[in-house]
Amino acid sequence: MADPIAEAVAAAHVTEWAAVLAATARVAADLDLAEDCVQDAYAKALVHWREQGVPRRPGAWLTTVATRRALEHRRRADVVRRKLPLLIPDEDVVDETFPDDRLRLVFTCCHPALSQEAQIALTLRLVCGLSSAEIAKAFLVKEATMQARITRAKQKISRTGIPYRIPRLTDLPERIDAVLDVVHLVYTAGYQRGIELARMIRLLLPGSSEAAGLLALLLLTEARRPAQVGGQLVLMEDQNRSLWDQALIAEALELVPGAVRPAGRFGLMAAIAAVHAEAARWEDTDWAEILGLYDVLLERWPSPVVALNRVVALSYVAGPEVALQQVPDDPALATYPYLASTRGELLWRCGRVDEARAAYEEALAFTSNPVEAAFLEKRIQ
Repeated sequence: MADPIAEAVAAAHVTEWAAVLAATARVAADLDLAEDCVQDAYAKALVHWREQGVPRRPGAWLTTVATRRALEHRRRADVVRRKLPLLIPDEDVVDETFPDDRLRLVFTCCHPALSQEAQIALTLRLVCGLSSAEIAKAFLVKEATMQARITRAKQKISRTGIPYRIPRLTDLPERIDAVLDVVHLVYTAGYQRGIELARMIRLLLPGSSEAAGLLALLLLTEARRPAQVGGQLVLMEDQNRSLWDQALIAEALELVPGAVRPAGRFGLMAAIAAVHAEAARWEDTDWAEILGLYDVLLERWPSPVVALNRVVALSYVAGPEVALQQVPDDPALATYPYLASTRGELLWRCGRVDEARAAYEEALAFTSNPVEAAFLEKRIQ
């Protein structure tokens, strides 16, 4: 029989963790202390809510308990003087524009002084509330290894005095890009909480076209998930579009116009995904428009991966033979499985079967994803 109190605490963990931890970190001025206090608050909730009932505002209750404990620890440890500088914003910090503590927490986790690997791990741990074991599973490392990685990142924040704040106005555009990159990687790592983070960033930065673009891109990607039958890789041309989540598509399409004014990387990627979403059938896809969007994206964000994706669009506008001549020859893609699989697909469409098989075998040798490996093996057969 389900325990309603345990379910209420679990639900609060999903919906309130980031806000509670962010508010507590602002008081504690120490991420380890803040995390301990928040975990203690959730433990107390299991007892108090059973005796007194679930509060009308669980997040506010948890925040009050956690921040009070943080203040007690600070008084006992007499760390107020040592930690106070972290709580004093610079004069040109835009805290009054972005009052939500969660955004400060996200920017702290994604500080450029940390490696991207550490940024993602900290974001999953502190903002999403995932356990070290869950994060370790995603990174294919041992839990102890991941715990050590997270600990080192926290220590670096404390040791180097990384401030718990929104960046200066002059640094904000670059820092927003780093945050959005991490949120995108959280989603592509297999965590749907990336969408929750993207929603939060969009809510807290309503004037950012790139925040709108990232959310639209993730929603459009997620909308196609039901067409991936039985955990198998199904190409978009073979997907049953009636299975696509139309509610998510509608939400995303409302965001796209604002995401391309001005058009940044995520805005353009969302616009490309929107063209696919608006086509009732694969045959109805406006490849000329997609190719044009890729041209703009490649100009503004030169990348061998974008160049490779552009080649696919070109193949449906000018034919696979023309596209084969423009497959990027970039050392950065030397072991990238999608380079070989794209070449294999183009060779197959040109009728060059033996060459296509060799290209697919090369892609298979480079992939570590079992779902993609199964798809490639079927292609080879």
